[in-house]
Amino acid sequence: MNITQIKYVLEVAAASSMREASTRLYVSQPALSASIRDLENELGIVIFDRTNKGITLTDAGREFITYAKKAVSQYEILEDRYLSRDSRKERFSVSTQHYNFPIKAFTDLIKRMDPKEYVFSIHETKTREVLEDVGSMKSEVGVISFSGSSEALLRKLFRDYQLEFVPLMQRETYIYVWKGHPLEHREEISIEEMKGYPCVSFDQSGEGNFYLTEEAMADYDFDKMIKSDDRATSMEIIAELGGYAVGSGMLSGDDAILKGLVGIKMKEEDPLIIGYITRIGSSLTKYGEAYIEELLKYKEL
Repeated sequence: MNITQIKYVLEVAAASSMREASTRLYVSQPALSASIRDLENELGIVIFDRTNKGITLTDAGREFITYAKKAVSQYEILEDRYLSRDSRKERFSVSTQHYNFPIKAFTDLIKRMDPKEYVFSIHETKTREVLEDVGSMKSEVGVISFSGSSEALLRKLFRDYQLEFVPLMQRETYIYVWKGHPLEHREEISIEEMKGYPCVSFDQSGEGNFYLTEEAMADYDFDKMIKSDDRATSMEIIAELGGYAVGSGMLSGDDAILKGLVGIKMKEEDPLIIGYITRIGSSLTKYGEAYIEELLKYKEL
């Protein structure tokens, strides 16, 4: 077993197609298939079920993927830190759901610490990836939220990934519409009244990720749903289609992307708890500690 084979498996699992994965990896389909067969034979398990309709992960394959993601993440961290031409530079990484204040805390950290040479990263990404990034130490700190409908699952995942969650704030639920929407002047609105408009949600695609949404009302049956994984795209869709999003009411006047949004308090109650996560037992760098100090400036609980 080698790291290339593990990466092949992860790419095939993500693509659900040998053909598509081979194109992404720039390797022939027969060579890719043979490499994965060799790995399965070595491990004594079947990772993929292969049928005329395509390929799917077996139960053993799903378990293997869990460990494979961690292994590849750790390998990439080592590669970046010790083999890259920037290995001498200071490093720090954060992963976050789609909120503005973690980005502001990140830039404030850099202004305050003013390192001379550095490679810092901030990953605005999906819930599962925030958990995986911090759990695998790709990121030192993650910013994440949950509502009542997802709390039990998130707290279980915190234990599974060996993460400590520190709450910062609790936010009531709002509906966002674009300026000029016929309902923009409402002070309060029910989600039932929005049935005729498309709801735009951050895409959390992936097996078992239904309740990993970062928005409230995860178990509500939306008649019209559009999923997007980019904030600017989401805003354009809301503006063009008269759609809406469900959020925490945290609109920053300094964020050009969000300037066209209007927040309306939602009648249904499903408040969001927002906080940060770190890996249990890990020692934070001076940048990790300083970043948490910046986050704590937003603490309300």
